Amino acid sequence: MDLDKLRADFPALCQDNPVAYLDNACVTLRPHSVINAISDYYTHSPGCGGRSVHRYGTAVSKSIGKSRKTLAGFFNAPSVNEIVFTRNATHSLNQVAKGLHWDKGDIVLTTDREHNSNLVPWLQLEEEHGIDHRVVPSKDDNTFDMEAFEAMCSEAGDKLRMVSMSQIGNLDGVQVPIRQITKIAKDHGALVCVDGAQSAPHMPVDVQDLGIDFFAFSIHKMLGPSGMGGLWGREDLLNSMRTIQSGGQTVKTSHYDRVEWAKTPSKFEGGLGHFAGMMATGEAIDYLSKLNMNEVHEHEIRLNQIMSRGVKDLDGITIIGPDDAAKRGGICSLLLDESLPAHDIALLLDEVSGVMVRSGQHCVHSWFNNRGYNGSLRASAYFYNTEEDVKRFVDTFSEAVQAFQ
Repeated sequence: MDLDKLRADFPALCQDNPVAYLDNACVTLRPHSVINAISDYYTHSPGCGGRSVHRYGTAVSKSIGKSRKTLAGFFNAPSVNEIVFTRNATHSLNQVAKGLHWDKGDIVLTTDREHNSNLVPWLQLEEEHGIDHRVVPSKDDNTFDMEAFEAMCSEAGDKLRMVSMSQIGNLDGVQVPIRQITKIAKDHGALVCVDGAQSAPHMPVDVQDLGIDFFAFSIHKMLGPSGMGGLWGREDLLNSMRTIQSGGQTVKTSHYDRVEWAKTPSKFEGGLGHFAGMMATGEAIDYLSKLNMNEVHEHEIRLNQIMSRGVKDLDGITIIGPDDAAKRGGICSLLLDESLPAHDIALLLDEVSGVMVRSGQHCVHSWFNNRGYNGSLRASAYFYNTEEDVKRFVDTFSEAVQAFQ
């Protein structure tokens, strides 16, 4: 990859004093093409897609259709109708959890490293509908414990209804073996839902090859606009699900005493859409499609290796996850001793050298609370980051640790 050429596409990286932006697991930066697409909607075709037939509405409808087709190709979805626009992966996962029919005692398996978005909806269903949510424990280094998973599937038997897991954890960057998980889950007759918020932006994802039933993702982590996400699901399953956002175009027609639902994807896209976001999504995915996602993944690992080597021997510092950075993708998440306040250090990194990282529990409160930790400091790289970025992080962080100690 030509980093200089790529970085020139991102206005946030072209300032007089460019920052070292290492908070990509939260939200990525946006290229000119995405920003321009948003502006173009409000400037040249600020109409209502899917409803109005005038030139503005028609232009929006065509552009949204193109974006949906681009996403379908990116994930190798069998049908463009299987791509649903949502607000984010959280919305997508809630649609899956609350759109299916559940019987009391149905068992759902997740891991012990799930983002709240793939934990709380199942806890709600457990409280409100009596499902049985169970947590598969990870190994000591946070890698997936296949033996524990197989044992829990066998124990669940024909009550196992759903396996829902993050393909890559936003806590630590550790990947779980989705293909093997899916095979075992299918042997027990269960559905498989994947939280792909951290995998879709960083590696090739082929939903057909994975053999899964649902895949949730966040466009704002894929160079796209805030407030945009998506859900891929098997068309037969989507058409049999209830929508959690009824009204508007979710219905084919309605009467005073009944409703006839539209088919997917309209069934799940109620209310006036985020048209600028949908149109800009196509530009974001077009940009990613021109990259070699395997090269993106390898580049992030190289950067993580520099970060990990630079901080692993500092006093009061523990890297969450495996020692080998190659098993953590582009994420270097650090547990800090009590003498090292994560939020203060994150502020210092930004103020002193323009290094932007995340501090806190990263919406994985359950993992931290279970172990008695207050949080961590997380640096997460992307394809536009450079070796200078991560070395600046290592140098400034090392100085901060010494200062606080």
